Amino acid sequence: MDKSSNRKVVNAWAFYDWANSAYPLVITTAIFPMFYEAITTTEVAGISSDMVSFWGMNFKNTELYSYVASFSFLVVSLISPLLSGIADYTDSKKEFLQFFCYLGAISCGALFFFDVEHLEWSMLPVFTASVGFWGSIVFYNAYLPQIAPAEEHDRISAKGYSLGYVGSSILLIANLVMIMGFEMDARWAFVSVAIWWIAFAQVTYRRLPRVYVAERKVENKFTKGWKEVKQVWLQLKEMKTIRRYLISFFVFSMGVQTVMLMATLFAAKEIEWGEDQAKSGLIISVLIIQFVAIGGAYLLSWLSARWGNIKALSLTLFIWIGICVIAWFIHTPVEFYFTAALVGLVMGGIQSLSRSTYSKLIPETKDYASFFSFYDVLEKLGIVIGTFSYGFIEGVTGSMRNSIIALISFFILGLFFLYRVPRKEVIQATKTA
Repeated sequence: MDKSSNRKVVNAWAFYDWANSAYPLVITTAIFPMFYEAITTTEVAGISSDMVSFWGMNFKNTELYSYVASFSFLVVSLISPLLSGIADYTDSKKEFLQFFCYLGAISCGALFFFDVEHLEWSMLPVFTASVGFWGSIVFYNAYLPQIAPAEEHDRISAKGYSLGYVGSSILLIANLVMIMGFEMDARWAFVSVAIWWIAFAQVTYRRLPRVYVAERKVENKFTKGWKEVKQVWLQLKEMKTIRRYLISFFVFSMGVQTVMLMATLFAAKEIEWGEDQAKSGLIISVLIIQFVAIGGAYLLSWLSARWGNIKALSLTLFIWIGICVIAWFIHTPVEFYFTAALVGLVMGGIQSLSRSTYSKLIPETKDYASFFSFYDVLEKLGIVIGTFSYGFIEGVTGSMRNSIIALISFFILGLFFLYRVPRKEVIQATKTA
């Protein structure tokens, strides 16, 4: 395909963010965490307990949630390189994108049947929904360098995330109106995510291109897939700039994604909401993050055009460190709202800019999915370490607040490694791609 961007294709690609962002907002951030917290918290003789039994072992409810999330990311990390190699060899990125999309969406619908009395099986769709969402992202991201030249990547990546924030916020607000105004069972919100995700993804599927490869023998797709991945790995070993950038991305992703996954549960446990104020307060916080993030994604895109990607990313990491320090001390709703606004400012920006920076550094190739599989594997492994560390520290110390220490260390190390990325080579990649 011609690397000059096609507006219809770019818009269709970005629209997948509109479709799939319902999952991270409604399922992992807003409604399901509160539903999960409520349904897994019991009262015995007037004493509240957040302990649950899972396959004969006892865990704090949020600790178990973080472990299930970690395991899902580990699975995606293990399977995505092979599947990406197969996708590159057989030109089947779109088919894999569709498979993981439908897996994630159907799993969201299955959460309607979540039953705390059968927690072992109820956590299964939590796991498969996560695998579906993150698995689809591997193949979705791989299209970015294919559909547009490097100088447009920051803007297009920001557009995708912004569409995601707008679309998911619309669905969240609609669900909240039904739940709070018409007493709809919260479980129907999970079904709405499934329908939204599948329905709007069709816009993307109709427009995304297929770049047909020369006819090849594919008697053993797994062998060919591993060969594609190995070839990309050997290339990456020789590319100092990409290698250093991926190390930094791996480390700061431990912090970014853990904050996004655990922020609502942190607020539910550690903020003094007052009687019957927690639910509305958490919803307000989520909406603050979402709407500020729309502007944040474009702000960082604008800054990267003037300062360069590395400087813009460095600024966001400094702000993330400040957010973690603030979070250690906050106790009141107003303090949390302020912190939520800061999270929104940098959340959209760092996600968008991280993706577009990597896409600029990738050489002209037929193996975009394989290249992005390494990016996504490192992100998922980072989440595994981040969420596991978060849950482990809470389990040992009894407080989620103590887990913030680990997050601060992730951002500081990520900033250190980012400074080792040659800035001139990133700028040159933008100009010559």
